[in-house]
Amino acid sequence: MRSPSIYSQDDPLSEALKPPESETEAEREARLEQEAEAKRVSEQIDEELRLERESLKKKRGDVKLLLLGQAESGKSTLQRQFQLMYKPHSLEQERASWRTVIYFNVVHSIKHILNTLESWDDIDDDVAFDSPISKYMGASRSGTSSPVLTNLPSENDRAHSRSASPFQGNAETSRSNIAGLRRRLSPLIATDAALADRLSGGITVSGSGKGGVFVRSGWQARTIENALGRRRGRNPDELSAKKPDDIHDALVQDVSHMLDASKDDIRELWAHATVKGLIAKRRLKLDEWSEFFLRHISRVAASDYVPSTDDILHARIQTMGVAEHVFDVNIHGKSVSWHLFDVGGARGQRHTWVPYFDDANAIIFVAPVSAFDQVIFEDPRTNRIDDSLQLFTQICSSPLLKNAHLVLFLNKTDLLRSKLDNGLRIKKYITSFGERMNDYETVVQYFRAHFLQVHRRNNENRRVLYTHFTSVVDTKATQRIIGNVRDSIFRGYLQSAALV
Repeated sequence: MRSPSIYSQDDPLSEALKPPESETEAEREARLEQEAEAKRVSEQIDEELRLERESLKKKRGDVKLLLLGQAESGKSTLQRQFQLMYKPHSLEQERASWRTVIYFNVVHSIKHILNTLESWDDIDDDVAFDSPISKYMGASRSGTSSPVLTNLPSENDRAHSRSASPFQGNAETSRSNIAGLRRRLSPLIATDAALADRLSGGITVSGSGKGGVFVRSGWQARTIENALGRRRGRNPDELSAKKPDDIHDALVQDVSHMLDASKDDIRELWAHATVKGLIAKRRLKLDEWSEFFLRHISRVAASDYVPSTDDILHARIQTMGVAEHVFDVNIHGKSVSWHLFDVGGARGQRHTWVPYFDDANAIIFVAPVSAFDQVIFEDPRTNRIDDSLQLFTQICSSPLLKNAHLVLFLNKTDLLRSKLDNGLRIKKYITSFGERMNDYETVVQYFRAHFLQVHRRNNENRRVLYTHFTSVVDTKATQRIIGNVRDSIFRGYLQSAALV
């Protein structure tokens, strides 16, 4: 048979694809169905490629901002400030879900206090209970003059003190008091695991530290969806927009009733002399969010409680992986989409950051300067300030980030000031601080100088480092700083796009 020439009207491929002459009607229908399905798949792929090209074209004008830093540095709180500033309606939609987080923060804090008290046998040996001796010495301890002879304990007082041992009796009373609080608060403490499971969706992460809970992006809608027992696939906005009164979450309602019934016991525990003594001696260490909610327990434990914006900013929940948040930011009449990436800061999660380094326009590195007296959970030998400096070194020296606009937030300055006012000495925890003055200004400039030194040593592109002293729970101050950061990032963005 003669092969068709290039001038032939016959198409060899078409000839090859022709159905056999012996094709039955059933085979023909099956063939046509397969061809239609192949055409549909092909057209779907073409449409997806078109949409991807359009998306990439659009994203060339977007700003990609990374929030980096160790765990508990304040990254997620900063993200909420961006949300409050540029997408406040979304924070309002999430308000109901934050009630679960805050209840977990409160319950977990009480559990931590009671566990620490138990490890110290429910007593602080240095707490001065009333006794015949301490009664007469009280005035001199307070710094006022006291009668010298007439108020000294008599021989009968001393004999009574030796036989009855009032000091020991009062210590036992205090221990019994705490035991009673522990017994009455035990049903509330028992909800800790259920609240954690509700937030995490049953996901556990090894090395979370402090019994913390890790959540993935979109946990707010999932928390409400799980509470309502809804199937997957419901509209997240529909679920998140529900008001707290509209959401009949049996677990949250039970915890609410228990908190309301237990608020006097919680106040008594928080004000207990033994608790205060252990805190003062740093035998009991509480995070700032623990103290915030325990101070406001009367309001948080109210039956009609709805989280305030300040409560949401103080609430603590740990991010797992990387969460993307998109905001439309208007700058000088031009609307630009900002893609803000909030990352998990625990050591075991930092490897997940790298894929997001490519084409990042800007980085805000958050370093908690109040953490000078703390170590990281994964390595109790590493001071958290040292860990922040090591992490900042990696960020500054990364080739993938060499063109990114760099902003440094030296965060939690309010807590730093409070610790210094309470007498904590920097040199006890950071020996290189030496004999410098232990005042706030000296300390923050010392820390700033170390971060600037890291930047100078890893600054081949001679980029500017913008530094801010921050307390990101302070909305007014933080939003003013965000405005300044926005303008500086946008200038760098325009320059990199060769528009100015």
